[in-house]
Amino acid sequence: MKRITVVGGGIVGLATAYRLTRRRPELSVTVVEKESEVGRHQSGHNSGVLHCGLYYKPGSLKARLAVNGIRQMVAFCREQAIPHEICGKLVVACSEDEIPRLNDLLERGTANGLAGLRRLGREEMREVEPHVAGLQAIRVPEEGIADYPAVCRRLMELIRAAGGQVLTDTPLQGLRPDGAGWMVLTPRGEIPADYLVNCAGLHCDRVLAMSGEPRTTRIVPFRGEYYMLNPEGQRLVRHLIYPVPDPKFPFLGVHFTRMIRGGVEAGPNAVLALAREGYRKTDFRAGDVADVFSFPGFWRFLARYPSIVGYEIRRSLSRTEFCRSLQRLVPEVRKEHLRPGGAGIRAQALAPDGTLLQDFELVERPNALHLINAPSPGATASLAIAEHLIGRMPGSRPAEAPAGAPAGVPCGALTMTGSSKNC
Repeated sequence: MKRITVVGGGIVGLATAYRLTRRRPELSVTVVEKESEVGRHQSGHNSGVLHCGLYYKPGSLKARLAVNGIRQMVAFCREQAIPHEICGKLVVACSEDEIPRLNDLLERGTANGLAGLRRLGREEMREVEPHVAGLQAIRVPEEGIADYPAVCRRLMELIRAAGGQVLTDTPLQGLRPDGAGWMVLTPRGEIPADYLVNCAGLHCDRVLAMSGEPRTTRIVPFRGEYYMLNPEGQRLVRHLIYPVPDPKFPFLGVHFTRMIRGGVEAGPNAVLALAREGYRKTDFRAGDVADVFSFPGFWRFLARYPSIVGYEIRRSLSRTEFCRSLQRLVPEVRKEHLRPGGAGIRAQALAPDGTLLQDFELVERPNALHLINAPSPGATASLAIAEHLIGRMPGSRPAEAPAGAPAGVPCGALTMTGSSKNC
């Protein structure tokens, strides 16, 4: 194996190519990206939070990658002079029934090796965030914010400096088997590859299908819509304020994030997007809609969560309703504080039974590696994810236990599908 092509110039694809140029410099590495710039989709349409692994089951891949990943990402930002801030986060229990779940989060975070976690009472909470509501909170000091688009641009520069290629304006048009490898078909011509790494995010299931694999798991795009607080509203939020997740709901819920470039973002909700790159409510692509509606798993998801789906749509259409949900965390927020912000598209992998896949999923073949689900903390953990992907490639050493991981937690495998075993 001498030539590797990475499909997708988002943060995970770029991190993988970057790690390859350093860990295996004998390889020829090429990234193909359909947009004119890298990081244009999920990597550039998120709130920029550095997640450290509070929510995830101890010992799970998400937990280990988050804990290792945030430390790698912070170190990378420091080394490369990329804007970032370790400002800390409050996770707030607003009612008595949320306190047991807050306790569980504290136990999970401690088991995952997070440093400096602290439970706060009402008065202590308000020393950190004077306008926050709630009964108790967890202070998570390791979390922060970063400029992920800047991370993507710097990764591209480093790949090129090491002799790799990052080809923008180069959409993947097809894949043709070529001996033991592939011919990658693009408008620039055919690119021979001994090995393919699929990090195509919103389109990863379609790239999987191009390689001849069945699309058992389908990507369903959910749009997360944000509001920005006006200057008067911004004084109500110092850093990051999050709710306690409700296990009955498939999404985290709205929260407040101070942005690395200034301002405070509030959101997101989660509504079905009518285009895989549908950042506006009016965006529509018939093929993308047909792809969702023809998938039985989508209708099973709707049947499982009808009230939640209805509420998310109602909140998308009503600023008053959106504001009401924000007031659970910060009661002084008013509708007049909100102005329309940006939106992101979450590439949610959905199983045929309607289950939202919550962990990383990988399809492994002798000449290809397909990352089918890279949920949050995908951006934070991108450098750690890259190490795991490279450890799966032929000729690589087994992945080592993540630096900084809690003692006694084994270094596990990504979830496999197809002919590979589950680890």
